[in-house]
Amino acid sequence: MLVAYNPESKLKELGIELPAIRPSVGNYVSCVRTGNLLFTAGQGVDQYHGKLGKELHVQDGYMAARLCMLNLLSVIRHELGDLNKVKRIVKILGFVNSAEDFTSQPKVLDGASDLLVEVFGEKGKHGRSAVGMAQLPNNTAVEIEMIVEIVSEEACE
Repeated sequence: MLVAYNPESKLKELGIELPAIRPSVGNYVSCVRTGNLLFTAGQGVDQYHGKLGKELHVQDGYMAARLCMLNLLSVIRHELGDLNKVKRIVKILGFVNSAEDFTSQPKVLDGASDLLVEVFGEKGKHGRSAVGMAQLPNNTAVEIEMIVEIVSEEACE
């Protein structure tokens, strides 16, 4: 018999408090729902700026990706009211502000992927793309967007 996994309890167990919702910097919404899928807008970070492989190292990028994911989880909780309404993480797409010769984007995105598996267990395993970019808004180190399958019929506002 499978035991129900509780991401809200897991966050508390890990000592993780989700940050406040970051304001939009353009004409878009933080998420859109169609059917039982939730598509988030990209979330960057305020703490890490610069290019991976130039001003920043892989470990800096890993931490930036982890913080991006915390920002995304805040958006999801805000929209659904509870992370227990997540049926599974479908996919994340990560953009890494990369120096021309930087090729460790997958190691950077592990910061987000590792957190998802810590919080959601098997439901946190997901498809992923990790790509290098010449520049990101506000010179942020990493930006991530995600697709989540939800069990609730409540719509995002």
